[in-house]
Amino acid sequence: MRSQTTGWLLLAPTLIILLVFGLGPFIYVLVVGFTNWNSFAADPSAHFAGVQNFRRLVFDDPFLHALWLTFGFTFFAVLSEIALGYLLAQLLMRDIPFQGFFRTIHTLPLMVAPIAVGATWRLLTVPGLGPLPYYLDRWLGIDLRIGSFANQAFAATVIMDVWHWTPLVTLTLLAAISSLPKEPFEQAQIDGANRFQVFWYVTLPLLKPAILATVFIRVMDALRTVDEVWMLTGGGPAAATRYVGLHIWRVVFPKTDYGYGAAMSLLTLYVTIVLCWLMYVALVARRELPRSE
Repeated sequence: MRSQTTGWLLLAPTLIILLVFGLGPFIYVLVVGFTNWNSFAADPSAHFAGVQNFRRLVFDDPFLHALWLTFGFTFFAVLSEIALGYLLAQLLMRDIPFQGFFRTIHTLPLMVAPIAVGATWRLLTVPGLGPLPYYLDRWLGIDLRIGSFANQAFAATVIMDVWHWTPLVTLTLLAAISSLPKEPFEQAQIDGANRFQVFWYVTLPLLKPAILATVFIRVMDALRTVDEVWMLTGGGPAAATRYVGLHIWRVVFPKTDYGYGAAMSLLTLYVTIVLCWLMYVALVARRELPRSE
């Protein structure tokens, strides 16, 4: 009994911080989402609006477009990061020259602030100044102008996110691969399995928990990306990279529509939770076959 009391006392500061800084802001945004509040309007006070803000979301084409753009960005970015992270983790498991140096260099993007990453990639892609437009035009004949072409801007944001967060995936999968037992692989070799069969039937099932956890983390981060994309493209051109985080920012700050911005934030949180739950069901849950009596 005393040990349980001591444990709760030790956890109390952390629980209090989580309640104050986690649950408190959520409740505040939830309350604001049911109000009409514009601090720069003739009447700056908040008024209860019921579900009016959430009803607006259903017919708000710019918000729905931003949501679909965010889904596409998340899909391509996370999928590329998982694939590249796994390949790099397998490469780092081998005895290659300068392995320690490569590991250090590979993790450097994680130490850079997201806003600095966006600013750096902005400088790299400026026509007439950055090296990427110069070399792409000289070697491949590609006219790189992310401020004019929507497809290029979208691809640039995906590549930037992959460059920034692939090291995190690599480190996670590297730790998971290092902890895999050797017996299943030895048994598969004895049974005559080829490399693809070993990967599909042995490696992938054993890595599934680590991959699932990494996907959850990266999906939640990608769905709320703001600063990197804001520095690189500003949401353009033609709102081609105005993902949901940028769209909410433009509604809340320039337009000061706090109630509607809170409603969009709540819906984005709900979509994120549902999406993660669907991935959990698809990757982990097993269907139980009905038993025949």
